[in-house]
Amino acid sequence: MTSVTGPESLQRRLNDLESHLEQENPVLLKTVQSFRTLDQVAYDMALLPPNRSFASQVPWWPLISVLGTFSAGKSTFVNDYIGQGLQRTGNQAVDDRFTVIVYSPETRSHALPGVSLDSDPRFPFYRMSHEIERVAGGEGRRIDAYLQLKTSCSERLRGKILIDSPGFDADAQRDAILSITDHMIDLSDLVLVLFDARHPEPGAMRDTLEHLVVRTKQRADSSKFLYILNQIDTAAKEDNPEDVVAAWLRALGEVGMTTGRFYTIYSGSAPNIADPARRERFERKRDADLNDIYERMDQVEIERAYRIVASLRQAATDFADKSVPRLATAVRRWRHRTLLLDLFILVALSALFLGWSIQAGHWQGLSYQPPWLQSIEEIGIAWGLQAAELAGVLLLLVLHLGARALAALSVKPWLNKQQRKERLPGELLDAFATNARSWRTLITGKPLGWTSWSAGRVATVVHECETYVQQLNERFTNPRGGAPRG
Repeated sequence: MTSVTGPESLQRRLNDLESHLEQENPVLLKTVQSFRTLDQVAYDMALLPPNRSFASQVPWWPLISVLGTFSAGKSTFVNDYIGQGLQRTGNQAVDDRFTVIVYSPETRSHALPGVSLDSDPRFPFYRMSHEIERVAGGEGRRIDAYLQLKTSCSERLRGKILIDSPGFDADAQRDAILSITDHMIDLSDLVLVLFDARHPEPGAMRDTLEHLVVRTKQRADSSKFLYILNQIDTAAKEDNPEDVVAAWLRALGEVGMTTGRFYTIYSGSAPNIADPARRERFERKRDADLNDIYERMDQVEIERAYRIVASLRQAATDFADKSVPRLATAVRRWRHRTLLLDLFILVALSALFLGWSIQAGHWQGLSYQPPWLQSIEEIGIAWGLQAAELAGVLLLLVLHLGARALAALSVKPWLNKQQRKERLPGELLDAFATNARSWRTLITGKPLGWTSWSAGRVATVVHECETYVQQLNERFTNPRGGAPRG
């Protein structure tokens, strides 16, 4: 949400989402309610501001990403799929921005700036400017240079989001582009990785291959990646598509990918292959692979449902197993450091007072005063002692508050590092600031709002995720026989 978005706007959006899901997918409707439960625990702990929700961090629409090298034919593939010349095409890089393409009933397409995505929680690049700023200082304000939103009336886009990415260049990879790509991959239900068959020397692209392949083969959701060798019709002149595919398979094997389907396609708008028999063979293989790819793209709604449940479970699990323990550790460190500073202050003040007392007693013993002057001084000393006691208490309070603030400052860098390193859910620094306020007691190191009751609520959300998966299984499958419930 933007800073001007309030809790009422958030709840209104969640209500709209529930109204939509009530008819489309009752299982996902229940996940919104579970997200609300997790949100409430986070609100009680100050881990989320009231205008934020874990549900807003999940793309609720099926999401398909198209990645690949420069001139791999990504934009042409997108245009062919939607049946519209929406994206610019060419042999050179024609667009260095991520283009989010969504359905619109209007026949006229619209191109909107990146801020339209950065400020709308319905889309996968919500608040992406903050992530860009983190990895590339100063670039966050240039969100329009990285993202754009386009609309299309293609029926194939109804109910899903398609993302066309800028090409990878092994010699000029920018941190911001790679960060957005990783973010997009994490959120996608299907990732199409396109390579250019016209360049059969894939070994020279090792850096690109490593980023597109090595990081994916160890993922639990690696099955969502489809590797596609595009523009294979260029091999028709020598009639050696098998050799081209073998070269790419060797290159992918060198970076660790030894399993998975490798599709070979080319655009229907490409010039016809002259030899009729060769053309028929290439077209038959292309059409079979394209049908498989398109069918997988059309089935992302099912994968979307499982992905959202998995996101809910991941958020609840990370919240209980990572965010809360890291916050608890930060609170304990702050408490211990504050107590150590308080002890140091007390020892230092006691030493100063003892030294002053000894010095004052020494000079008092060396001087002679008449009885009447001693009486006046005793009265003054009594009043002075009371004033000194009050001043001492105030001094101790000020020093104690200073010790608390100093201890908190010393803990924040560690907590901020943990937040970024582990991508922990919730705003840990805000929650820690609440725990370290002046009225916070030092008796316990447990974070505010985290009780056995709240822990039980989070555990219930995790358990509910298992029920949701079972309900999805029953909706799309039926091992006992008969038609699925869907």
